[in-house]
Amino acid sequence: MKRRDFLFTTVLTPVFAKKLLANETDVYLSNEEWKNLVSLNLRLKRLRRFVGYANFNIISYTSALYYARNYSKIGDFTKNELLLMDKLFHENPNKYGFFGIKTCMHIENEVLSKDVSKIPYTGHYLFKGQPESDYKNLLSDVGPTLVLTSGVRNVIKQLSLYINKIYYLHGNVTEASNSIAPPAYSYHTISDFDVGIKGWGYKNFTADFATTDEFYKMRTLDYISMRYDENNNDGVRFEPWHVEVL
Repeated sequence: MKRRDFLFTTVLTPVFAKKLLANETDVYLSNEEWKNLVSLNLRLKRLRRFVGYANFNIISYTSALYYARNYSKIGDFTKNELLLMDKLFHENPNKYGFFGIKTCMHIENEVLSKDVSKIPYTGHYLFKGQPESDYKNLLSDVGPTLVLTSGVRNVIKQLSLYINKIYYLHGNVTEASNSIAPPAYSYHTISDFDVGIKGWGYKNFTADFATTDEFYKMRTLDYISMRYDENNNDGVRFEPWHVEVL
């Protein structure tokens, strides 16, 4: 291979370069989809900065398009970016090894302010009713070291997390779907939430959480469960921090 061609492959088209090192069965974005994903990932980050971290968790797809269209700091979504979002939301993720149930039927899903509560000092929301009640009970039963690390995620937030994960995995959609539920399949859109330990940062989203006293206490409680235990049938990695609302 000529040096110029090698550089083009490894620098300008990392999707193809990483395929050489990946599992043969892994599914990747096409090179054109990769280019659109890069620009879309940046636009969603600009949207998050514009609306604020907490609001980004519950903003609707329709509102996201409105802000992007009307504020130059974000910039209007391109036709190809919209097509990619539509594909990632509507496609069947079974081909990526994800077998969870669909929790959100419409990309324009709305989270109404009357249905959620903002949890102080977390930047997150919980649905009123059982989710909020479960979290309050957890704080009481487990202790003050526990903290909400992720609550309600509407479609745009889940899309953003999914797209960002695909980006950091160089276009590997199969591996991304093992780490984060595709945007139409997240229980965060309807009920569940994540917890961690204050001050633990990113470690809260690793298997290390399963070694903590907080986790052991949570496992004794009968009003919650763990959505994604080891070797779960959904094809999702072990997530001891993810609380299943019963």
